[in-house]
Amino acid sequence: MKNSIDNIEIIEIPKITDPRGNLAVIEKDSIPYQIKRVYYLYDVPSDAYRGGHAHKEQLEFLIALSGSFEVVLDDGKQKRKIMLNKPDKGLLIPTGIWRELENFSSGSVCLVLASDEFDEDDYIRDYKEFKDYKVS
Repeated sequence: MKNSIDNIEIIEIPKITDPRGNLAVIEKDSIPYQIKRVYYLYDVPSDAYRGGHAHKEQLEFLIALSGSFEVVLDDGKQKRKIMLNKPDKGLLIPTGIWRELENFSSGSVCLVLASDEFDEDDYIRDYKEFKDYKVS
């Protein structure tokens, strides 16, 4: 089964509230895979976009640690736009979903927790190839 927009979910990250500041924790079963790579996007100009690809095998969990940005998700048939702007909520993107990140606010930071190390062969970077992949 190929994933669709219906498989997209926002996951609440467990947090500990304290008058001195909140603490969000990602461990054990917070997300449905072992984290093998962590990276983050920052200083992205508000008129720029990131992403523009899909993954064949890799899962990604995106968190707006600071500021906000929009994630445009596309399963080849329908699109959905999700605003990320809370550091205690993350977006789980399953395999086979095209994503573009846009409308970054000033000072925004996007943290990505990936299920695999970098592998160029796992990326689909051409939209036409993505559409062909979805129907195969």
